[in-house]
Amino acid sequence: MLNQHHSKQRRVVVSGMGVIAPNGLNLESFWRNNLAGKSGVSNVSQFDVSEFDAQIAGIVENFVPSEFGLNKTQIESLDRYAQFALAATNMAVEDAGLTDNNVDNERLGICIATAIAGTKFMEEEFLRQTDNGKTPFSLKQVSRNLLSGACFHTATSEIAKTLNACGPQQTLATGCTAGLDAIGHAFNTIRAGLADVMISGASEAPLTPIAFGAFDIIGALTSDSNDNPEAASRPYDTSRSGFVLGESCGIFVLEELSHALARNAPIYAELKGFGSTCNAYHMTNLQPEGHDLHRAMVAALQDAQLSPDKIDHVNAHGSSTPQNDVNETNALKKTLGNHAYNIPVCSSKSQIGHALAAANAVETIAAILALKHQQVPPTINMQKPDPQCDLNYVANQAQAHKIENVLKDASGFSGIHSALVFGKCDTQSLGENHG
Repeated sequence: MLNQHHSKQRRVVVSGMGVIAPNGLNLESFWRNNLAGKSGVSNVSQFDVSEFDAQIAGIVENFVPSEFGLNKTQIESLDRYAQFALAATNMAVEDAGLTDNNVDNERLGICIATAIAGTKFMEEEFLRQTDNGKTPFSLKQVSRNLLSGACFHTATSEIAKTLNACGPQQTLATGCTAGLDAIGHAFNTIRAGLADVMISGASEAPLTPIAFGAFDIIGALTSDSNDNPEAASRPYDTSRSGFVLGESCGIFVLEELSHALARNAPIYAELKGFGSTCNAYHMTNLQPEGHDLHRAMVAALQDAQLSPDKIDHVNAHGSSTPQNDVNETNALKKTLGNHAYNIPVCSSKSQIGHALAAANAVETIAAILALKHQQVPPTINMQKPDPQCDLNYVANQAQAHKIENVLKDASGFSGIHSALVFGKCDTQSLGENHG
């Protein structure tokens, strides 16, 4: 049944976005490269990978924090993931035209997600202090920046401090669905009347030996294309063999509709529904039927008060693992029925790899830009589609398509599934049910 209370809830729009990705350091370059199918995957050179099976990643090149408004203290004391978050936030806030004069700081909240937070900072500090683990860890040598550099809440609190945001503040760590979960949580916070504006999204910089090794040792990462990195991530292809670890960040300014209209803010899209479930099955494995991901999709559609045939595009999780891509395809068929065959479904991970919590935040930006431009970026590296994955995955070349509503889904380790529905914003029906 549909949520009958939904018509009484406040409407929420996206008024600003910021992105740091392996194939673009701003919205313009990210979209241009995304549409062209330009890969951001390359060989890892930040540390010695000779003992790893996987030796490639989606890497953000040429990121200079000072060029994105970060100060000396932030550059010296924060992990790369938090620097990404601040940079993308500055971008999103500028994009939204948000200033101290057009938002009440007590009604401005923050909800940022990350899966591994400052692991890179902590690992590097440990190795530095112990001569690569050879000497005892001495309190006298510990950096005063260790706490701020390593903590999960650092990005959230730094953004709040930078923007003087005194409203609700949360940090989510639900793994590979966390970016979508953060958007959903912020969405519900505004709908519930607890904030007028929320800065939300996710950031991840997991390219460090201990994080890389954790995924490599369980066989999650592809290792058969170390000599051809751009072809490594192959969602829905018969030859897919695992995901490519990546780093990235996607940040959104979410805003109550009337608040956005009152300050003449740009409106990219309206958030319409969110759903989340868990399969309680296995840390890494997925059952092929896709039932629990299907339940998350249905929950999002019910929340949005939209029937399945109103979805015009799916930006998929598309991780390039043997299990996920079949699970997801079946979930889409269960949810959308025969309509699943009529719409384009794409995987951004084919181009930029899997940035854990940040993956689905960046992919949501790609999907919102697809809505804006009425074009769907390609799933690259599809040479021989898996017969079990038989939908239109926009193979290798972008497709023009009429888009009113988009479904974005995500799945994560430990069995979490999330889905978000968004679409064009009808400002003529302000205050009315948007179903």
